[in-house]
Amino acid sequence: MPEAASVSGSEFLPHAQQDISEVRTARHTAALPPQPCDRLLIRPVLKTQLLCCSGFQPLLTSGLAAMLRKVFLAGGHVTPFVGKGSPNFQKGLKGLKEYFAESIQGAFRETGAKPEAIDRIYVGNFAGELFNSQGHLGAAVAAAHPALLHRPSMRVEAACASGGLACAEAVRAICAGDDIVLAVGVEVQTEADSRTGGTYLARAADFKRQSGLDDFTFPALFARRAKAYLEKYPEVKMADLATVGVKAYSNGNKNPLAHMHSVKRPLEKAVAGPEFLKNEELKPFVRATHCSQVSDGGAAAIFVSEEGLRKCGLSKHQAVEIVATDYGAGDLWSDPEDLAVMDTTRAVVSRMLASAGVKPSDLDVAEVHDCFAIAEILMYEAIGLAPPGKGTELVKSGATSLEGKIPVNTGGGLISFGHPVGATGVKQVLEIYRQMKGLCGDYQMKSQPNLGLCVNMGGDDKTCSAMLLRNTAPASKL
Repeated sequence: MPEAASVSGSEFLPHAQQDISEVRTARHTAALPPQPCDRLLIRPVLKTQLLCCSGFQPLLTSGLAAMLRKVFLAGGHVTPFVGKGSPNFQKGLKGLKEYFAESIQGAFRETGAKPEAIDRIYVGNFAGELFNSQGHLGAAVAAAHPALLHRPSMRVEAACASGGLACAEAVRAICAGDDIVLAVGVEVQTEADSRTGGTYLARAADFKRQSGLDDFTFPALFARRAKAYLEKYPEVKMADLATVGVKAYSNGNKNPLAHMHSVKRPLEKAVAGPEFLKNEELKPFVRATHCSQVSDGGAAAIFVSEEGLRKCGLSKHQAVEIVATDYGAGDLWSDPEDLAVMDTTRAVVSRMLASAGVKPSDLDVAEVHDCFAIAEILMYEAIGLAPPGKGTELVKSGATSLEGKIPVNTGGGLISFGHPVGATGVKQVLEIYRQMKGLCGDYQMKSQPNLGLCVNMGGDDKTCSAMLLRNTAPASKL
């Protein structure tokens, strides 16, 4: 085999396809299911190339891996997100096992994927050990169907970005040779009281250093960001931040799956939302109406290759294409130099968009991590949707509303749709899919979008997972 640096795409591709074919033919002849070691049998150059797919510069011809293995999102299923404020919510009615089964079975039903055809599974969950006294959740998926027993399955954890990383790893598995991969995210948080739950969630921060800020560590951390932002841009007021929540609740009121579907939040209530922190310095900079919900729920997505589409009986026009995915981590042990900037999100998203040749102005729709109102504003600026200090002007202009130029969090985001932590990143990609396929009902955009972005964040901008999706069907007005 020639040295990697000297292999051209035209020389490399036939060998690569032949190796994959030989592995699969041997397995099929022997009636054996796909195995994790299969991709290790591929020529070393191909292995290196495939593992560079999506978000990393290929070592050979740029873009060859993407050309060799296109990746699609075939669809999936999102359960209702529920908790305090949801009509008819009953604490303890469903647990992890039930949400795994409901979301995965729904994904099979809605995509046509067969459980027997699943090559690999990634589970996103943050704190099952704390909220539910249950870990080892890679082994939890067989609750959905006996055919998932003994399949390669593992849990990934990155705090609130756990679901996003499960999706990113599913894409990488398709690039590496799998055909149908399941990403599922589940979290059940309502079994704990609010202060205990707040302490559990504080494990996503530098716990020893930061948990003493307040009983509610993360609201305090983002109040600190809001304080820094308002000091840096004194023309911005707390009432401006409240407009994020107004948009979120308005969208969630149209979404029957949303945790806060039945709760109205006009501007005057959003502005006057109660303060709740004990930390006197930070207390004025966050309101209850600025916060995401403590929710239970699950979401499952099916990622496929072109061969996987065929196995599911789907055409490309019934799926959406994954253009790029990337993720990165900041430093858990230190604070950013500028609390008014999300530097991890900015680095990851800008890197991914640049690799795909996409500008923020090219986007038609976005799902961003609005764990707090200030987080959505900082996301706008980190992504490049608004210049520094102008994020509140973007939302106040209506540009990010359902009727705007770049709708953001169309189903209500974390503030209104809800935030079952491990499920959020999976839900985000499915929200883009549903908008692209005209499946969002009362909160459907007027024109089906062509290009969408998901940004899922873990902790206080300490992990960012991003994904760029393209509609495979011609855009149409609804």
